[in-house]
Amino acid sequence: MKSLHLLSSPILHRFASRSITTLSSSLPRRRIIVRTNRPSFPFAILSRPVSSGKVLAMASSSSAASPKHTNRLAAEHSPYLLQHAHNPVDWYPWGEEAFEEARKRDVPIFLSIGYSTCHWCHVMEVESFESEEVAKLLNDSFVSIKVDREERPDVDKVYMSFVQALYGGGGWPLSVFLSPDLKPLMGGTYFPPNDNYGRPGFKTLLKKVKDAWDTKRDVLVKSGTYAIEELSKALSATAGNDKLPDGLSRTAVTICAKQVCLQGMANGGMHDHVGGGFHRYSVDECWHVPHFEKMLYDQGQLANVYLDGFIITKDVMYSYVARDVLDYLRRDMIAPEGGIYSAEDADSFEFEGAKRKKEGAFYIWTNDEIDEVLGENADLFKEHYYVKKSGNCDLSSMSDPHHEFAGKNVLIERNELSAMASKFGLSVEKYQEILGECRRKLFDVRLKRPKPHLDDKVIVSWNGLVISALARASKILMAEPESTKYCFPVVNSQPEEYIDVAEKAALFIRTNLYDEQSHRLQHSYRKGPSKAPAFLDDYAFLISGLLDLYENGGGINWLKWAIELQETQDELYLDREGGAYFNTEGQDPSVLLRVKEDHDGAEPSGNSVSAINLVRLASIVAGEKANSYLNTAQRLLAVFELRLKELSVAVPLMCCAADMISVPSRKQVVLVGSKSSAELNNMLCAAHSVYDPNKTVIHIDPWSSDEMEFWEEHNSNVAEMAKRNRDSDKVVALVCQHFTCTPPVSDSSSLTRLLSK
Repeated sequence: MKSLHLLSSPILHRFASRSITTLSSSLPRRRIIVRTNRPSFPFAILSRPVSSGKVLAMASSSSAASPKHTNRLAAEHSPYLLQHAHNPVDWYPWGEEAFEEARKRDVPIFLSIGYSTCHWCHVMEVESFESEEVAKLLNDSFVSIKVDREERPDVDKVYMSFVQALYGGGGWPLSVFLSPDLKPLMGGTYFPPNDNYGRPGFKTLLKKVKDAWDTKRDVLVKSGTYAIEELSKALSATAGNDKLPDGLSRTAVTICAKQVCLQGMANGGMHDHVGGGFHRYSVDECWHVPHFEKMLYDQGQLANVYLDGFIITKDVMYSYVARDVLDYLRRDMIAPEGGIYSAEDADSFEFEGAKRKKEGAFYIWTNDEIDEVLGENADLFKEHYYVKKSGNCDLSSMSDPHHEFAGKNVLIERNELSAMASKFGLSVEKYQEILGECRRKLFDVRLKRPKPHLDDKVIVSWNGLVISALARASKILMAEPESTKYCFPVVNSQPEEYIDVAEKAALFIRTNLYDEQSHRLQHSYRKGPSKAPAFLDDYAFLISGLLDLYENGGGINWLKWAIELQETQDELYLDREGGAYFNTEGQDPSVLLRVKEDHDGAEPSGNSVSAINLVRLASIVAGEKANSYLNTAQRLLAVFELRLKELSVAVPLMCCAADMISVPSRKQVVLVGSKSSAELNNMLCAAHSVYDPNKTVIHIDPWSSDEMEFWEEHNSNVAEMAKRNRDSDKVVALVCQHFTCTPPVSDSSSLTRLLSK
């Protein structure tokens, strides 16, 4: 089985935090110890505590013609809040109306945070929030607030940090009890409705909290206030120095380096072999049975990592998987206007008219279904994907502990392709062709099943991750051998089509979520912009995507916008005294913590991405602006010096940023030629065909007054190169480093050789 070494930071430089997180199930998070004198409560953090199959009895939306209950969430746009709009619980959205009600009634707040494709959020809704008994307990003694963590990551961060600090773990649904002034009192994640296995049920918990509020309120409130004060100190570090000590960046990235078997993820059940894309994570150590959600942030990061795998190895297995992910997004996740949707649910109805949803129902197969659909090719397909009459979720005791998938199969590839082709007496090409035909037939059958819920929010930060992957794919995939043929679900589209999708997504954000006057973003869009302002991640991830869009052939307008957004980011989030970026503007009094995030988890941290953005921008512009970018990046990294020294595995992308900034001089590839020239595209492909994370690609059309004006203002050296190498018959490439440039070359093969030295 092939493997890739992430040594000396190759793949880690492209958001590989996603891969490492997936590999290790969960990375260590910063452990903040907050000690409080609080009353003793029964408490449990449960990840997958009971079988959910028996409780997920969700009514079909088509059957709810006249709902019995309607609460304030019915007026919201968030798919997650709308899912709870007809609970008997008297839910409020996060806002002053709810806070004022709690103060007026002098009762605690119950805060429930989740997202629309969260499996255990659905379970808790069915078990507790649809229960009249539970609703009465909540309505009588609490003000209940629902928050979509994807719309308000700032609110989620405050109370998730509290739960993780106090109890050592967290997750969604996040269930926290607050005082009317929003201080946390206690919390957890999923709670079953009734006491079981010595653990308290949610109904018991509600009664205990009410009793404590009535009898021990002062102790509760003091402990909550103290917890927030301690968290505020712990999560807003400042720099002790202006930059990292010499040698630390190399030490950190070496310690953080891991061996990732990307092929193992692609072969496993967390990869949707029939429809493309990846599920959120595997519940076992075999990469087999996944948690079936599909999240946009996973797709963007994984596509980027597989693109890197292809550049480094030239193995088309990696380019196939990158295409697989991006073609899934193009088919299922892109709005007509260009924005890219957030997620698909893990749960769906098994058939039309079913009374309840089941996890994975859309994706799993019985042996008989495979036989019926595939006919003469069924045996070949079943052997290739480990399909069994009894079901195949038996590779690990962790795969299906509650036997929810008995008799069902999650497709997984366990044998080498060439060995399987030989066994059936077929060429590898013919064998792949048969598998592709089989997958297409299953895909067509699957389309007739009830689809999982689609969360059609467009989130700026997650779109930024995918814009990056789409833009890079448009040039990197041009290095595939001309004879390469792919089978379904890959579409075999021309790579250049991907940058069109990227530009359309970027344009959607600029048109719908950006104020041209204030230069500020909004966080998300669904039937209009969200009420929440943008956060650090929105700026950082979008800037990264725009830089990739420009470097891979996009117009100068994308680079201009990236620089403009960086200025706004610095204005809103940069701690100019202490260094690094806060995750919020700090203007909302209901958000009690202003955090400097460093953890590269399921999503990279805004600070890690920002550090890399600043290094890249410093290589594009010149003079004082370049120095300012570098100084900001160095001070940012110095804030997290202790983290890089002691727990570098928790900050893999920040390790990459530290490694990048330690390089004395980045390589600049400057391409001079007409935008309309086909040769410019070839030269761009050559510039991106050699892996080098410490390389910047600049392209300039010397006949464009707009571009020449930009470079005269931001880097006169580039403008001068364009003037000296202006030639209407060809495109000229120069490779510059350490203040010197190579002699110009004018064909793509010469540029590739130059970059390969």
